[in-house]
Parts: sequence; C-alpha cells; structure tokens
Amino acid sequence: MLSSHIGHLIASGESLRLGSPSCLNLKARKGCVHRRRGLPAFALSRGNAKRGVCPQRSLRAAIKKNFKGQDLQSSWFSSNRELRNQDFSRSFSFPGSQEINSPFFDDNMGASGASEGTKSTEPTSSSKDSHFLEGLMPKREIGAVRFLEEHPHYDGRGVKIAIFDSGVDPSAAGLQVTTDGKPKVIDVLDCTGSGDVDTSTIVKSDADGFITGASGARLQVNKEWKNPTGEWRVGSKLAFSLFTDTLISRLKVERKKKWDEKQRELQTDALRQLSAFDLKHPQPTEPSLKKAREDLQTRIDLLQKQSDSYEDNGPVIDAVVWHDGDLWRAALDTQDMEEESGLGKLADCIPLTNYRIERQYGIFTRMDACSYVLNIFDDGNVLSIVTDCSPHGTHVAGITAAHHPEEPLLNGVAPGAQIVSCKIGDTRLGSMEIGTGLVRALIAVVENKCDLINMSYGEPTSMPNYGRFVQLAEEVVNKHGVIFVSSAGNNGPSLTTVGAPGGTSSSILSIGAFVTPSMAASAHSLVEAPTEGLQYTWSSRGPTADGDLGVGISALGGAVAPVPKWTLQPRMLMNGTSMSSPCACGGVALILSSLKAEGRAISPHVVRKALENTAAQVHNVPEEALTIGRGLLQVDRTYEYLQKCKDLPPVHYKVEVSRGTNSGVTLRGVYLREAFDSRQASEWNITVKPTFPEDADNLNLLVPFEERVKLESGNPSFVKCPEYLLLTNNGRTFNIVVDPSALKEGLHYTEVVGIDTEAPWRGPLFRIPVTICKPLELKSLPPVAKFSDLSFVPGGIERRFISVPEGTTWAEATLRMAGFDTPRRFYVNAVQLIPKKRPVVWSSFVNFQAPSSKTFAFPLIGGVTMELTIAQFWSSGNGSHVPATAEIEIEYHSLLAVDNEVLVKGSEATARVDVKAALGTETLVPSATLNKVRIPYRPVEAKLAPLSATRDKLTDGRQINALTLTYKFSITEGGNVTPRLPILNDRMYDNEFESQFFMLCDSNKRVLATGDVYPTSVKLSKGDYTLLLHIRHNNMSYLEKLKKAVLLLDRNLEDKNSIKLSFSSHIDGVITGADPFKSVQLAAGESRPFYIVAPADDKIPKDATLGSLLLGEISYGEVSIGNKGKEGAASPAKSTISFVVPPPPKKDEEKPKEKEDDVKKSVTEVLEEEVRDAKIKVLSALPVSTKEEREEWEKLADTLKATYSTHLQLMVEILNKISGSQGKGEEKFSVAKVIEAADDVIRLVDTGALARHFSMKCEAEDANAAKVRKEMDKQRDALADALYKKALALLQLEEDQGTQKDDTQAQEAPSVKSETSGVSASSPLGQETDKFEETYAELRKWADINSPKYLLLTVKRERRAGRLGSSLKHLNDLIQDESKPPQKNLYELRIKLLEELEWSHLADYERKWLSVRFPSSIPPF
Repeated sequence: MLSSHIGHLIASGESLRLGSPSCLNLKARKGCVHRRRGLPAFALSRGNAKRGVCPQRSLRAAIKKNFKGQDLQSSWFSSNRELRNQDFSRSFSFPGSQEINSPFFDDNMGASGASEGTKSTEPTSSSKDSHFLEGLMPKREIGAVRFLEEHPHYDGRGVKIAIFDSGVDPSAAGLQVTTDGKPKVIDVLDCTGSGDVDTSTIVKSDADGFITGASGARLQVNKEWKNPTGEWRVGSKLAFSLFTDTLISRLKVERKKKWDEKQRELQTDALRQLSAFDLKHPQPTEPSLKKAREDLQTRIDLLQKQSDSYEDNGPVIDAVVWHDGDLWRAALDTQDMEEESGLGKLADCIPLTNYRIERQYGIFTRMDACSYVLNIFDDGNVLSIVTDCSPHGTHVAGITAAHHPEEPLLNGVAPGAQIVSCKIGDTRLGSMEIGTGLVRALIAVVENKCDLINMSYGEPTSMPNYGRFVQLAEEVVNKHGVIFVSSAGNNGPSLTTVGAPGGTSSSILSIGAFVTPSMAASAHSLVEAPTEGLQYTWSSRGPTADGDLGVGISALGGAVAPVPKWTLQPRMLMNGTSMSSPCACGGVALILSSLKAEGRAISPHVVRKALENTAAQVHNVPEEALTIGRGLLQVDRTYEYLQKCKDLPPVHYKVEVSRGTNSGVTLRGVYLREAFDSRQASEWNITVKPTFPEDADNLNLLVPFEERVKLESGNPSFVKCPEYLLLTNNGRTFNIVVDPSALKEGLHYTEVVGIDTEAPWRGPLFRIPVTICKPLELKSLPPVAKFSDLSFVPGGIERRFISVPEGTTWAEATLRMAGFDTPRRFYVNAVQLIPKKRPVVWSSFVNFQAPSSKTFAFPLIGGVTMELTIAQFWSSGNGSHVPATAEIEIEYHSLLAVDNEVLVKGSEATARVDVKAALGTETLVPSATLNKVRIPYRPVEAKLAPLSATRDKLTDGRQINALTLTYKFSITEGGNVTPRLPILNDRMYDNEFESQFFMLCDSNKRVLATGDVYPTSVKLSKGDYTLLLHIRHNNMSYLEKLKKAVLLLDRNLEDKNSIKLSFSSHIDGVITGADPFKSVQLAAGESRPFYIVAPADDKIPKDATLGSLLLGEISYGEVSIGNKGKEGAASPAKSTISFVVPPPPKKDEEKPKEKEDDVKKSVTEVLEEEVRDAKIKVLSALPVSTKEEREEWEKLADTLKATYSTHLQLMVEILNKISGSQGKGEEKFSVAKVIEAADDVIRLVDTGALARHFSMKCEAEDANAAKVRKEMDKQRDALADALYKKALALLQLEEDQGTQKDDTQAQEAPSVKSETSGVSASSPLGQETDKFEETYAELRKWADINSPKYLLLTVKRERRAGRLGSSLKHLNDLIQDESKPPQKNLYELRIKLLEELEWSHLADYERKWLSVRFPSSIPPF
C-alpha cells in the first residue's frame, strides 16, 4: 500500500506523491567512501529531585518566589479569552515582527523578542535577499531566530537527533559539520535490511593476489590491505536494488547512450556484410547460399529487435569483507558501474568500516553521484550497503539541523545539533517503511544516546495508541528520556484524519503544517501570497478516534532544504507535515541545547507541556485546535517557560476517559459524532494519574506529592465539571457531564482543564478534549440534504455533518460553483468512522475552470454520521480577491441486501439475495462479476530462530525472533497474483507483530516480488514458485501460533476469463433458464428477492480446486446523475461476492477392455509382465550419483536388456536414465552410452509399419483402430525422442572430439561421420556421410522440429553449419517458451553464440542478466 504520508516535490502549490513519507502528495501509501501525530505523553527523566529536600516544599517555594502577588484563583479560561480577544496578527512575513500572543505569558515573564536594533547572528546581504532566503528556510515565525539572537550558543549543540526516514546523505550540502566543528552526521544505518549482502562465503587469494568474487568476476585485492587470516568474505549486489527509481531512470538514459553507440556499430557492420554478400551473389539459387543470406538478414533483424527490447537491469557490485586485526572492513568493486574501463577496481577502493567508528562514506561513480555507507554485522557475515531511498530523509535532516557557514539564512533550525540517520524506508518497497526498520531504529536511538527523534512517516490506523511499535516507542520515551516528534499526516482537511504513529500515539508529539506569507512568496513562488498565515489545506486534523486532540502543535510545513547529491542539485522545495515535523524537532533541539548547557535535567513530559502551553494561538475559534493543535511553536517562549519550571518536579499527568459504567473501554477524550449521542446528556469518568520517573524517590517525592487543582470547563453550557480536585501520587477519578442537546448542528470543541491553583501561570496541567459533531438529521423521504451560500477563499473550509439515514448504501451529490473569476481547486471529502476500522474516506480533488457544476456518487454506510468537507486549496485563487460561492445537494439512495457479503455455494447451484429499497423508489438492477480466484496454501516448512544479537536485540535484552514460513505453489495459468495473510495484512502500526515481509521466488531462486503488510500483485507466468514469509516478535509463543498460517493466493482473471453472473426471478429458473431477472422498480420500503445462477463447470478456472473461492463484486442499482445520454453506471455501493468451488465433475470413465484381451494371456504371461514392469520400475528409481552406483545400475540394465531385448519401454527407460546423467567424469555416463541407448530404442521401432499406419485414414469409431493408433503414437514418440537425444549426443561427441584434437592425436571415441560413402545434407558430394544429418533428417520425418521440444537441436544444427544468426533466432524462440521455467544452459548457450558472433557488448549484457536470472542463493530478509 502507499501510505497517505508520501514524499514529494512541490512547485507553486502542486504536489507529486512519491512513497511513504509524510510530505504532501496527491493521494495514494541509495567508498571507497562514497555515500509523520494524538496528544502524546512524554517520558520523565531520572534524577530530578534533590536528595534530602522535600520536592513539594521546593515547589511551593518556587511558586512564592517567582509569582508572589498573582491572583492564583483567577479563571484560566477567562484570562485566556482576554488574550484571544487581542488583535493577533497571523502575518509572519516581516523579520521585525515579534508580537506572538500566548495565553501563558504576562509581564512577569518579560519580553521574549529582541528589539529591531538587536544585531542578528545571521548576516544578510540585502533586505530583499534576506526576506527571500528566510522564506526558503523559515524559522523566524516559530521564534527560533529571536531565541538564537538572545542565546547564540544554544543552537542545538550537544543534542543528538535521530532521523527516522528514507536515509540521510552525509555528503549533502550543510550536513558536514556543526556550528562548533563537530561531525554533523554521526551514524548512518539501513535499519530495513534492503541493502544487506550475504558475505558468509569465504575465499582465499591466489599467488597473484586475485580472488573470485560472488559474481564470478576475478578481483585483485590491494596488497597493502591488512588481513592476518587471509580470509576474504565475498558477496554481490545489483546496484539498481540500492537506488531510487528516479536515479535508476536517469542512469538508464545515460547508460543506453553508450549501449546504442555500440549497437549501431554492430548494425552497421551486419548491414555491410549483407551488402557484400549481395554484391557477390546477386541472385543466389543454391540452398546453402539462400540460407547464408537468410542468416545475414536474421542477424540484422536480431540486432534491431534487441535494440527495441533492451532492458537495463543495472550493474553488479562485488563486495569483499575482511578483518584487519582490529576492525571489520569492506570494499566494493564498481567497475561494472563506470563509464571508462580501468575505474572502480576493488584494489583502488578505499576500505570502509562501520560509519559510527570512522564516519566515512563513499561515492559509487561520478555518473550516479550517489553516496553510500558500509556497516558490517554478525562477524562479517552481513554487509549493509546504506543508500537513501528518496531525497525525503536528507531534506528532513536539513530542515532540522543543516549548517551553512557561507549562507546562515539557509541553516536548519538547529545547526549545532548532530544527526543519526536511521533508514526506515525500504528500497525494495519503493521507500515504504517496514516494521523491521522501525524497531531497529529505536534500538539505534538508545545505542547512540539520542535526545530527539523525528519521524516524518505514517499512515491511517484502525486503533489509535495501539501496536507493537507504539509500545516500544513509549518505552524509549519513558525509560530513556527521548522526545519523539512526528508528522500529523497529509490527509486533511476532514476531521479524524491524523495518522499513526504521530497523530494517534500518546508518547509522540504530533505536528501540523502551517504556511506563512513569506513562505508562500519565497518558497512556493506564488504570484500573490496570502495576507496571513494559515494551515495547509492537506494537513491532517484531529481528533483521534478515541477523542484525543490529534495535532499537538503546528510548525512551518515547507522549506527549500538540502537533498542528496544524486539529485544533481543542492536543495529543493518540499512541503507537507513531513517538513513541519523537523521544523518543530529543530525547535525542540534548541530548547534541549539550552537545558544541557545550563546543566538541567531533561524531562520529555515537562518539555512537551512547555511547548504546548506556550504555542501561539493563531485563531480565536476553539474548534481550530483540531486543526493547528495548541498553536504555532514558539521556541523563545518555551525556553522562558522552562526557566520558571526548573525547580518543579518532573511529573506527567496521564488522563484516562471512560463513558459512564463502560469501564472496559479506555479513551483519551470525549468524541461524539452520532445523532443519538447529541440528543441527551452523558456522564464520563475521568481518571488523572501523576506519573514520575522510574527512579523517583518514594519517600521524598511520591509520598508528599499533592496538588490543588482547579477544574475549568471551556464551555459550561454543554460541559460541566467539578470545581476543585486534590491530586496526589495515586491519582484521582472525577466525573464530567456532556450535554450537547441544546447545541446547534455542526462542530463544537472545548476542553476541561486542570489548573494549579497556586501557579496558574503553568497553564493546564492536564486537559480533557471534548469534541462534538452534531449532525443534521434528515426527516423527509426520500432524504435530501442541501447546503447553500457557502463562500470560499484560499484555504477556506466548510464542514457539514449529516446523520446518514439507516439503509443508505450510496449518495449522489451535485456541487455548483459560481462567483469566481479565476480557476479554483477544491477538496471534496466524505468521512465516516466505524469502531476499530480505519476511517471510511471518499475523496475527490476537483478543478473548476469557470462557474459550473460537478456530480459525484460515493458509497456510504447507513446509520453512521458523515462529515462532508469542501475546501478550497490554500494556494488556489490567490491572484484573485473574488470569493467563490457554492451550493451542494446530496441525495441518499438505498438498495440494501440482507447480507452485506454474498456467498454462493457451488454445491447448491444458487444463492438467494433479498434487496430492500429503504429510503425511496429505486430500480433494482443487479450486476456481478467474478474476476479473481483465491487458493489457500499451508506452509511446507516453518523455521523459528533468534535473529542477530547485534541488530535485533531490544535495549532491555529481549531477543527478537523470526518465524520463516515456506509456501510452494504452481501457476497453471499466468496472470497477476497477490499473496495475502489476512490475519496480519493491512495493519502497520496497529499490529502486535512488529514486522512481516515476504519474498516470492521462481524455481531458480530469483526474487520476483517482495512485500510487507500491504501485499501488491505480481505478474507470474506458468510455473513453480516459492514464497518465504518472515514474521518478527520477541515472544516465541506468539510466533508458534502462526506456524500453520494459511496463505491466500489471489489470481486476477483476464477480462476474457472473468465470469459475469446471471440472475433468475425464480429458484427453478436457475435450472430451466426461464424467467431471468433483469431489473425491477422498488417502492420505498419494498424488498424483492432474486437468485444468483452459479457459473457452469467449464467456466471455472482449472486451478480453482476444491476449497478455492472465486471472488468479485456485486452491485444492485445504478447512478441516476451524470449519465445523460449514457446507460446508467453501476452504483458505487458494491459488496463482495464469493463463490465456493464445488468438487469437480467426475471424468468420463474409460471403456473397459475387451474381455477377449484378457483371455489371450495366461496367468503366467500376466505374472511375467508384472515382474518385468516391476524390475523396470526399480531400474528407473536407482540412484546413479556415484561411480559405484552407476556401475551397479549398468549391470542390472545389461541383465534386463538380455532378458527383455525386444521390450521397447525398457530401452526407453534406459535411454532416459543415461541421457539424464550424461556428462564428464567417472560418475557420469559417456556420450557414446547415450548414442548406444538411443540406437537400442530405434532398433525396436518398425519405421515401415509406422509409415504405413500414419499414411492410412483411421476410423474413429473403430475401437481396435483406436487401440492401434495409441500404440503407434507411443512408438512414434519413443522414436522421435531417441533420434533427438542421439542427435544431441552426436553433436556433443563432435565438440568433445574437437577439444581432444587440440590436446592429443589419440582418438578413442567413434567418429561422428560414417565410414560408408554417401551425401550429407551439409557436406559436399563425395564426402563421408554425416551421421548427425542422417539422424536429423530421420527426426524430421516423425516430429515437428520447430516445436519447443526439439527446437534446441535446430539451434545447435544452425550453429554447427555456421549460421549463427539463425541459431540465435531459434534459441530466442526457445527461451521465450513459457511452458518451462528459465533454463540456465540455454542462456549460457546464448552467451556463446553472441561471443562467436563477436557481439561482445551483448554477451556482457547477457552475462550480467545471468546472475539476475539464476542467483546462487535467496537474499537475506
């Protein structure tokens, strides 16, 4: 699946989705040092309490000292409203602008911003240039510039930030050093394993210092490399498996230029040869000359076809690993990647060790400009080649911490911070994150003692704040004091679109994306920037499904930042919450830098509370908290807040919410959407539990802890709460009452907050979010909702909540736009929420070039509230000051089946379907097609083992284990196939198992497809396949339960093979074919049954065996709008239909043998035949893998030949055994033995009788004639097979003789040519007869030599005659035969032919492809 958080490049507000990261895209889910959101709860750091001093008394003292004389009983909400009523400017485009309002600051805290005259630490060349550059890498609007002007040394120094992303290029601009001269990137890891190379194979160098690489290449090692053991570990990797699709595309273009140059030379040469032949033989009449010319023409045709079908699989990299006595080191041979010969040799490569140790990287070649890092694991058995899988990660790192000494205005937010790159995007999956990468990244965070994590990845989830990764991330936050920042997602503007893990996990701070006028002008290059800042339209909104706010705070969601060198540019524009998250992360790094420099302990919970309680509130509407969170990040004010909190204990207040007596369901807020929730008041239980660091002193901290909390409701008109709460270490529970009955329809948001009565300046200690979406209830039938006078400006959003009538299955909407003068773009979304399911979203991105109307039809679930969202894209219409006006009308339709999913049992021949028109008059027009076959498989093998102790052990010592399941299956009909494991699929973060990954291989171990939780289809040809499924968890018992997991293999049927089902009005019509059901009009409330006719047996795919399913979709109605002049389109409301394949029909039994046949044979004769056949069966089964076994087999064969010398089947079995074990060496049968065995078969076939039989017409109704024909067919096939094998053996003998003549004059083997005179088909008159040609000519009488079965012989015959073009053409035809899996010997023969043709670059091309088609082993997971 493609995550909704996708990396992309933006120009003028345009977006382009790339992969899984959460920078915005339109919809969806890489030398020799050469190389996205809930209200999180944060961990408490240890050792914050002073020994011997009561922290509670310290708290009171600090409050009295710093806030003496304040009105501690004042209402937080009333004071907050006063601040909200101030004129707050959302325009951040001017560098001198410093008026940022926050409800938690007063005069006691002082001014945070520097005056206009304060000298900036960032020099600028001119005012205009400065404004422009600041807009490219915006920081001022979040208070970072003001903070650094006051504290220039708190620029991130001493802070380590882990970037969970697609990988960071350590060679990218601004990522070399920090502001204090330290290395910027201190570790680079591929946590996914996508760059792993198996280097367990050990080789020794020869006397000349050469070794054989894993690719088969001869490699010279550098004599200066220290290797005390003399052991070299080798492996290989396809370069393109390390690169992004963008880079691969560029390299293919460059590489094809050289390919075309060489190809044109060959084509020219071939054309010259043909022209010269035509000059010499203008009108050839002799067969040999005709064939020679045909061969020359074939060569030209082959070269042209090769040019047209050229596919570049990329170069092969050889890797060598060794131990130098101190460290493991590795080097790469990249000669295959270089443009010029002599470059990229292994011996010239600078060896690398793990990046963390020496912090060196390499560049593959000047052409690709791609940096890489090497890491060696598991005692040298695994080499990790680390490259990035997208520019996304480098861009994110640049926003966070890039340092440009020559142009400080382009610095990242925290230029003094250091980076740890944790690649979680898997190159094999096109940059999608993988569970293995996520968990290994968390391990790396602890190992590198990181302070911060930024993760600009994520996707929707079915269960917020749940899952393996969420649990492990919470451990890292709470136990190791790490602050985790992540993107909220790019699935807005509808509510409840925040994604996991950022927006849905309590331990992670979720960041929304904000755009300012200066960003719009500088980075997005808009003609006219907005007059004030606003949230990006696509930025995901809260609340979460369990009521949490969803968006923590917002930051700036776009920047022009560094990108990898392979992009051939220093920086580029991207926008998305992927960019706002590192912006916020950099801001937090500044805060942590100050805390570290001042020697203060860091508590993630305290820091987070400071961030949230000091964020600038951009809007006066409470509901905007669901969009922007607590506000826009303000670094300087956060610092000032923390200065006042330095003597306070590091306590975090965990809030749990449950409804009434429903204590079994724990929520994090109140979220009411359905109509029944809004009709009456409800009571909610709130539990607040203070939590402290694990090493907190019980006696001095926990026992005396007591806080006097004032509870306040943001809107007492519908949310009521107690007035006070005395809170101790063990926590307290209280109730609130929510009564939305008097509210208007629409969105309402407020909070219940807890304020420290003695220090209200702290802001809310805890919050209980309350979100109410009161829907419009439609009373009329048929139900229609209409909304008029909607007005839109850039970024404008209109939300309407409608209680979808029960029974609704789809809606049809008409949107009319008017009043605007320039083209406009709009989001139109419909969202419904179902418990423990991902949000059900229908969305459309529409353009209006002029006032007009558009129609939509989308499926709905009856009885569930729908949020309709219409939003004008933030940058659309910015050049116009004329608002657009809109009107939308929605009609609700219902054709509801009793069963949502229809099951047709093949053994019952039909299934009854009852459909009801619940809302109004509808036309029932059923339509169903089965277009997929699903076959279940059990694993043939299950292996459970611990993983690497160096990479896969959790920080507390828990070892991660892996279950590898092996499935084998055959495809009898080619097509697109999708493997599924429903119990685990389609859940990334909301999954107990941390990782699942599969590799699908052919019979040659070539990996054809990989996948994870979102399996995608792969096109497979007929053949045998193996699927390996890798599942990870530290709990062995969990994995044990999956050892027999059933794999479902879905194969798409071609359109011509899809089964369109028919329907009957009566059950008997299923059999008689009478009374077919076409369509009928149903009145409101009326229902009507019909019967599905099961498909005929001959329509069922051959591979759909008993236990299989045929799958498809069924719809019941047609869309009534937008189909003028057309047949009505099927309604978008579709249900799954499944057909259970019945037992296959019994095949017609063969007619019994004639009784007289049995009479003819005596008991003795029958017994003798049975004994004979048993002996032949034993002979066929005996092994012949050793010399001794072969000799024993030959003795038995000779005995049987003497006893049954006229039995054809015996001779056939002997020939099959010998030809199957032919070769050189004592354990193999010689070519002469094959020829002898073939002659034994040929001798027993009466070719005259065969010829007479096949020349006569056989009467089909003649039973005896049919019996004779069967016997004759058997003899003919045996004869043809013997002739074929004999001819191949004769050719092999000829080749062996040619080799022997080069070595010795002694010729012990018999000659290929007969000593008798005759004329050969290829020899001039008078020469000795050619035995091969005799055999070939005889074979042509009995078989089609151009069939795949015998085509290899034609290939070799043409080669023997010197007609290499014709030989290659026939060989290509044979290779393209899909009835058999790829055969390595055929590809090796093709290489030989290309070499003989002197087409060297084509031979090289085929050699590279050989390692791809026939790998030595399956790559590591």
